[in-house]
Amino acid sequence: MASTSATTASPVVSGTTTPTSSSSSSSASSANALASQQIAGNFQSFLQLLTTQLQNQNPLDPLDTNQFTQQLVEFAGVQEQLNTNDSLSTLVTLQQTTEATQALGFVGKTAIVNGNTAQVTNSSGTWELNVPANANVNITITNSTGQTVYSGVVPMNSGVQPFTWNGLGSDGTQLPDGQYSLTASYSDGSGSTVGIATQIAGVISGVNLTQTPPLLIINGQSYTVSQVQTISNPSSSSGN
Repeated sequence: MASTSATTASPVVSGTTTPTSSSSSSSASSANALASQQIAGNFQSFLQLLTTQLQNQNPLDPLDTNQFTQQLVEFAGVQEQLNTNDSLSTLVTLQQTTEATQALGFVGKTAIVNGNTAQVTNSSGTWELNVPANANVNITITNSTGQTVYSGVVPMNSGVQPFTWNGLGSDGTQLPDGQYSLTASYSDGSGSTVGIATQIAGVISGVNLTQTPPLLIINGQSYTVSQVQTISNPSSSSGN
């Protein structure tokens, strides 16, 4: 597992995150295409009507050309706006393609993300704890059903450091591998309980490209690129 700072190893922490939902721009593109067809047809009809009126106008009472010019300008303005919408749609598509390409390049790399749910494998799981000050940290670990399986107090130094759990419950029972969630807190000088932020490390095993932005799959959980704190090659990470 990768860690931000080196201190003595301690128990493991876990947590959950919620995947980000996305929306497609296909409906907007279709509406814009339909509007373009309609305005193009109306514009051609207007030009035909204008030409016919100019050909058949009364020489003694000519038509008001300023009014026709104003209408032409208005039609041209609408067409220009539709062209701008097309350009924006193209830019959005290019951005989505860039995000997908970037996400695919992360597969196989080790990432540290904000969260408290970790994968325990071979009776070992690791979290990163951002401890504000030297303190006795209260650790609580729950399984996938929310049942508390371990609780204890661990002395820890200030700073970001790893916390490794051996999969043993509070009663000494060896628990099965799987996803476990950890919460951590400590009491400050005034006796108030202060929560401790947690992070997890894991290899990016895949990318969900059906979502916008794409979701990175880490330890069976989904994360956006914005949730990732650091990314490194597996060879540069150290085990705990």
